[in-house]
Amino acid sequence: MTADRAKLLVFSDLDGSLLDHFSYSFEAARPVIDILIKEDIPLILSSSKTFAEIEETRHALNNTHPFIVENGAAVFIPKGYFVHPPGDTVSRGNYLVYETVPGREQWLAVLEKLALQFPGQFKSFHGAGIAGVMAMTGLAEHQAIAASDRAYSEPVHWIGAPEEEERFLHVLRREGATITRGGRFISVSGDCDKGRALDWLREQYRRALSLSRVEDLAIGDSENDRAMLEAAKTALLIRSPVNDFPLLTTSGGIMRSNKMGPAGWSEGVTRWLRTHRISL
Repeated sequence: MTADRAKLLVFSDLDGSLLDHFSYSFEAARPVIDILIKEDIPLILSSSKTFAEIEETRHALNNTHPFIVENGAAVFIPKGYFVHPPGDTVSRGNYLVYETVPGREQWLAVLEKLALQFPGQFKSFHGAGIAGVMAMTGLAEHQAIAASDRAYSEPVHWIGAPEEEERFLHVLRREGATITRGGRFISVSGDCDKGRALDWLREQYRRALSLSRVEDLAIGDSENDRAMLEAAKTALLIRSPVNDFPLLTTSGGIMRSNKMGPAGWSEGVTRWLRTHRISL
């Protein structure tokens, strides 16, 4: 690849975007995923999901590229993916990991304290246990175990009054937490987001391939995708059955799907590929 040719990258959220909001299926997107593989365009999964959850999805997708976990808390790069390993990473098994925040334990301690202040008004994954996570998400047991195996953040399901929720979030932020809202849960973590993780990983591709520019597409359906959508050159907003399109302040290109979930994902990515003279 010559230095004046752009590298195409696709950063994608999972639930409600590449995966159906209700069934978690990606079958409607499979033909377009196959095109990305054929054209050597990395599909970089970026989600609030855990390492274990994304690993399972990557295996199903035959995906071998880096990925972003827990709303930008860490970037996992397969060892040997780049000729020269990026700096500021730690070795974890088969991966080099770029970590942006401290571990989950500090947020569990904060939530334990808040459970006394807001009794019975929220459920966290840790507090609910595997059975509780299964009930809240509809996941099978092995999937709930993977969803609970968190390293950097804690999902919270608010069940109290809306006015109390605002007070709850205010207290969390006062404790130093960053709050992101997904389709179902509030994610409590350190100061991270998918946008900064995207920026860092894009730069690793640019350096590794000696590129003058990278053309990237970010795909998402909810508020916790906003930073990633605004960081990319082009944003694809997926129509959702449960929430409106996230509001963006970016001056870059914005596309909105007509269809929902993976069907909308396929529709939008196809449109983006055609702008780069790639068609099905």
